[in-house]
Amino acid sequence: MAFVPLMANTKKPHIKNGSFCRFIFALVLVVLLFVCVSFSSFRTSSSPNSESRYDENGHELLSSVSALIRLTKNLKLPKQNQLSKFLDERNQLPPRNLDLYPSLAKDHIVIVLYVHNRPQYLKVVIDSLSHVEGINETLLLVSHDGYFKEMNEIVEGIRFCQVKQIFAPYSPHVFADSFPGVSLKDCKDKDDPVEKNCEGNPDQYGNHRAPKIVSLKHHWWWMMNTVWDGMKETRQHSGHVVFIEEDHFIFPNAYRNLQMLTNLKSDKCPDCYAANLAPCNIKSRGEGGEHLIAEKMGNVGYSFNRTVWRKIHKKAREFCYFDEYNWDITMWSTVFPSFGSPVYTLRGPRSSAVHFGKCGLHQGQGKKHACIDLGRVNIAREPEDEVQNIKPDWQVRVYTHQAGYRAGFKGWGGWGDERDRQLCLMFASMYHKK
Repeated sequence: MAFVPLMANTKKPHIKNGSFCRFIFALVLVVLLFVCVSFSSFRTSSSPNSESRYDENGHELLSSVSALIRLTKNLKLPKQNQLSKFLDERNQLPPRNLDLYPSLAKDHIVIVLYVHNRPQYLKVVIDSLSHVEGINETLLLVSHDGYFKEMNEIVEGIRFCQVKQIFAPYSPHVFADSFPGVSLKDCKDKDDPVEKNCEGNPDQYGNHRAPKIVSLKHHWWWMMNTVWDGMKETRQHSGHVVFIEEDHFIFPNAYRNLQMLTNLKSDKCPDCYAANLAPCNIKSRGEGGEHLIAEKMGNVGYSFNRTVWRKIHKKAREFCYFDEYNWDITMWSTVFPSFGSPVYTLRGPRSSAVHFGKCGLHQGQGKKHACIDLGRVNIAREPEDEVQNIKPDWQVRVYTHQAGYRAGFKGWGGWGDERDRQLCLMFASMYHKK
């Protein structure tokens, strides 16, 4: 009889232990499910701190150098020479001056300065940037169309902000004897490919590609894709990015004015895609007065955010197949019109940036017929150019039906070679994993 109570006593704890184990198992399952859901939400989050982002087609943006290398091999990009590989490696270096400026302002606007080989101009624009109020709060990116020693050395001397250089590794200037540079088999001028047994497709005017000319459009498109989707320093940036060239003189109030414009844009001009530092007419210094201007987007000190970039990126085929070697004329004539509504930019009544160059980017420093300009500038500056001079209570004047390039313009040509068009499309895909 004493055995029965003992059996009862030994079974009871067994039942309690089983219930407890089932409870723990269920709890673990719930926790694991919560972690999985949270991780999934984190991956698809658009938070600036998220390492994974998706493009307008739902394709994941690459977030590692190794993944980029694997994809670029599949894209059949031109075979890289030693210089091209070297530039790819240089592009992975972190920004300089992190010891002087360890952090960026929360609402900073990234500044992108794209350059070719005009050192006399670069010195002027960098000196002007050094006097810009707020420049130490942001990141300056300098995008080079190829590699030129003096240009590199000038940028390495910058001490007034964080600065990072990137170099177009597939620039025609990097390839001396093969595409995208010049190869022995290339057709020239108005050669007949059949008669001359040469390679290439002529543009709409019968002219074959000139590497120095096509480099303008290639560099701009490579730079845009790299800045927005390829660089770890900017691919999570949710604010505006402003783009300037090496022959743009920047006034001290430019950055503060741009911050004001980008903050006012959504309220004052919901239809504005961008904010500009200067009028669309590069010869104008502005109208003056106390009002904001909404007009056609100009090519001096233009800025926009990732939402606008996504719209531009979706038009990669239109951009890459339009027979026009200038990126800005391509945008005005085919990309912007395809948006379905006017593409306005917001600016102040007085310019905060001025175009001063006389030598075009494609003229550069060639041995023959080089454009000579010592880069001496004498730009008049008034006291109001020194400080932020845009007021939040100003009304907006809208300029419609402005003169200039628009839908229907067929282009100046120079962009008829199928190889250039395919390379252009590859730039649009190189940071996107399907």
